Amino acid sequence: MIGKRILLVEDDPEIRALLSTFLEREGFAVDVAEGGKAMDEVLGQRTPDLVVLDLMLPGEDGLSICRRLRAQGRMGILMLTAKDDDVDRIVGLELGADDYMGKPFNPRELLARARAILRRTLNDESMPQLQRRRLAFSGFILDLDARMVTTTAGERIALTTTEFELLACFVERPQRVLSRDQLLDWTRGRSAAPYDRTIDVSVSRLRRKLGDAANPSGELITTVRNGGYLFAAEVKAL
Repeated sequence: MIGKRILLVEDDPEIRALLSTFLEREGFAVDVAEGGKAMDEVLGQRTPDLVVLDLMLPGEDGLSICRRLRAQGRMGILMLTAKDDDVDRIVGLELGADDYMGKPFNPRELLARARAILRRTLNDESMPQLQRRRLAFSGFILDLDARMVTTTAGERIALTTTEFELLACFVERPQRVLSRDQLLDWTRGRSAAPYDRTIDVSVSRLRRKLGDAANPSGELITTVRNGGYLFAAEVKAL
């Protein structure tokens, strides 16, 4: 992860200074901003690989900023919140955040989550085209190495890293009931918390983005009562 750039958007000067120093010691290039306006000035000069974004900011709040960032590109987004409210966290995920953490937090845990997001977003551009793994299902093509989903007509489907990881889990294991615990472990590993609703939120977003109508026999992702989820579409390797 050395050389990767993180943009820290945090209005608390003490947290901003401590966290930026910590991340720089871990080999990251770090930019800081105290709010949306300062963030836009940084983004006008360079694009970060990951944005660590506080939810409660003066002026434009973190949810609004998250929405704008997701519309701008595929950079990772890790949200921080001092609110002990699942609603805000779920809304953040709905808007495209890849992960969230509550305050106060252990910097080491934040580092682990940041690295996990970056690992999911990095593309191996040196991989030859012939070696790329591509899977087709219900009018879509999942390119595992390029980490993107397109329609068979070539239209790209915009997915967050969490959504892509979840879809890859399903497509690689079609016609199988996968429990929420399994899906959490495969997509978020040890960072998942008890009663984490990330999977349910991400499944809901995937259904909307891919469209249940793409599968003539019914839903692409079906809910199995007391079991989890099942990817119902037929999958073929290309």
